[in-house]
Amino acid sequence: MAVDAASTAYLLVCTALVQLMTPGLAFFYGGLVRSTSVLTMMMQSFVSMGVASILWYVVGFSLCFGEPAGVFGNPATYAGMRGVNVNEPLMRQGAAFVDGIPGLLFAAYQGMFAVITPALMTGAFADRFRFKPYLIFICVWLVVVYAPWCHWVWGGGWLAEWGVWDFAGGIVVHVTAGFSALASLAVVGKRPAGTEDMDVPHNVPFVALGTALLWFGWFGFNGGSALATGGVAVAAAVNSEIAGSVALFLWLLIDWLRNGRPGLVGLCVGAIAGLATITPAAGFVQPWAAFLIGILATISCYACCELRKKLGFDDALDVWGVHGMGGFIGSVLLGALADPEECGIPAIASKSCVNPGTVTRSGEQFAKQ
Repeated sequence: MAVDAASTAYLLVCTALVQLMTPGLAFFYGGLVRSTSVLTMMMQSFVSMGVASILWYVVGFSLCFGEPAGVFGNPATYAGMRGVNVNEPLMRQGAAFVDGIPGLLFAAYQGMFAVITPALMTGAFADRFRFKPYLIFICVWLVVVYAPWCHWVWGGGWLAEWGVWDFAGGIVVHVTAGFSALASLAVVGKRPAGTEDMDVPHNVPFVALGTALLWFGWFGFNGGSALATGGVAVAAAVNSEIAGSVALFLWLLIDWLRNGRPGLVGLCVGAIAGLATITPAAGFVQPWAAFLIGILATISCYACCELRKKLGFDDALDVWGVHGMGGFIGSVLLGALADPEECGIPAIASKSCVNPGTVTRSGEQFAKQ
């Protein structure tokens, strides 16, 4: 139960990188919407940094990682960061819950995930939420949706006990945000029709800047989820680069073939789709699998975005098609593309295994995922 200086320094940097992703998302979404909506869209992302962080400090961290208490973690376990220290790992029920890094650093790092997840949904209901209802919505959503899923998958809940794996948030972040965004459309309805095309981005350089910030931050998002320096962190970072790059180029090619010319917006959306899809598997698969995930992410997410249009869902920025389905597909593929069974036993695992002693591929694991 020692704190490792190298891992602590690494996670501090990763925490800052994930924090940077929310402003990156603000630029990405702000560039995609109409000029009349850009300030509202960016405000919705930035305000999540304040509201979600306050809620996380008060009770959110306990609801996610506190001692099991039914659907949630016990809200009293770490209320107000009580018992979360800077000189020892996070302790729960007398044992180290996460070893090698200070408990307060782990709480801060996980808090960055809670910040960006509700902000992801804003792209779906662009132009349809007033500011006060939005603030209420994200507070309720973090407690009612995010906290249970985070506890079930990462906090030792029933999904973790059953054997479901999620390396960096394919289920906890992307699936919850993507499918919640789709469900929210049933309440907010469609955008009011205007004289301008609502799907034409008003500022493509903003989109490119946002993509750059998100991609840069994703190295902390996925790489940092190893929670330590070492080979797993390296694998997660490299796999993220591979999947994002493959999806970027293939999305560009599809747009080029369909529209007669390549487009910067499609290129950026493709990169985000690849990064979202590799997220649940980043620290569990080999580079060849990340390459394959990048290909499948492009095909499936592009098809879902087109299906959304045909079904008439007004998901303004394709949050469901890119994040929801990307996270879902990556989670399912993990069961088929993880390392083989011999990597599940650290004592006999070869040097080539990415993350010995964790998830391995099998029909049973594929079904669970």
